[in-house]
Amino acid sequence: MKKVLALLLTLAMAGTLAACGDSGKETAAKGQENTNAASEEQAAQPQEAEEGTQEAEPDEADTETTPTDGESYTVGICQLVQHEALDAATEGFMDALKEELGDRVTFDMQNAQGDANTCSTIINSFVSNDVDLILANATPALQAAAAGTNEIPILGTSVTEYGVALGIDDFTGTVGGNISGTSDLAPLEGQADMLAELFPDAKNVGLLYCSAEANSQYQVDTIKTFLEEKGYSCEYYSFSDSNDLSAVVTNAVSKSDVIYVPTDNTAASNAELVNNICLPAGIPVVAGEEGICAGCGVATLSISYYDIGVATGKMAAKILAQGADISTMPIEYAPLFTKKYNAANCEALGITVPEDYEEIKTAE
Repeated sequence: MKKVLALLLTLAMAGTLAACGDSGKETAAKGQENTNAASEEQAAQPQEAEEGTQEAEPDEADTETTPTDGESYTVGICQLVQHEALDAATEGFMDALKEELGDRVTFDMQNAQGDANTCSTIINSFVSNDVDLILANATPALQAAAAGTNEIPILGTSVTEYGVALGIDDFTGTVGGNISGTSDLAPLEGQADMLAELFPDAKNVGLLYCSAEANSQYQVDTIKTFLEEKGYSCEYYSFSDSNDLSAVVTNAVSKSDVIYVPTDNTAASNAELVNNICLPAGIPVVAGEEGICAGCGVATLSISYYDIGVATGKMAAKILAQGADISTMPIEYAPLFTKKYNAANCEALGITVPEDYEEIKTAE
């Protein structure tokens, strides 16, 4: 009996184990199905995300910018120093460019305070900021711009002779490359004629200029030839900067009957100092431009710096908005020259000017 019961118990346990085994297999199979399904779903998700990302990327053609009439521009202005002539040129430039482009142009205007090294720093900042065009107002500013970039268009103004400023032999009137602009060169022979007209009895003419300005050297060298042809004896009186200007002017006054000052930026920004030495000594100054004449001179054959600024602004508009090739643009010159006189200084020195001279208007 015990054997029968043991056999029955054994059979029952075997059935239970078989059932558990079948259940485990079924559960495992279901788990595997769930795992496979999850894997398939996870594998599909990155593919869908990738496809979505590709759809979101812009077409390469859509990233290209097509120039339009509404395109905006940034112009960097490097002005050597603040004085009447350069201020007028910058004003004319900005007025003309705003008239052409309206609010599509913005200006980054920087003044180097008469320091050529500061001009280089300013130009480097313009290059780093990738401005669309640079205005270099005065020769040292132009030289710094030329050294700083050969890609950004550079327009000079208040530059007397570009060949001299940029060291170009046999200059023909077009710089080429990325440089053009306007010149403030007045007719030096005409200035020599004017000096002779006003002071026919003078014998010694002092040529006062800053030796650091290449175009000042060019002017005094050129006018010296014309004056010597008229019988004058000419002597150079050069100063390196404003620090030695007083001593040099004092020396020139002691040895000259008339002093000639070209379009010189250092002299222009120190015209009052020159006047305070020359006027009490009774020595008249003939100036290369109106601003210097207003400060210390008696007469000038001058251009309008505002007008050459306007001409430069129109050149800039052609380059920026019309795609003009700066490398083919010749240097432009002032079309008009006017004989002007400083009424106060002429009266103080007892000088009467001919009727065709125009009085310089001074600010009240």
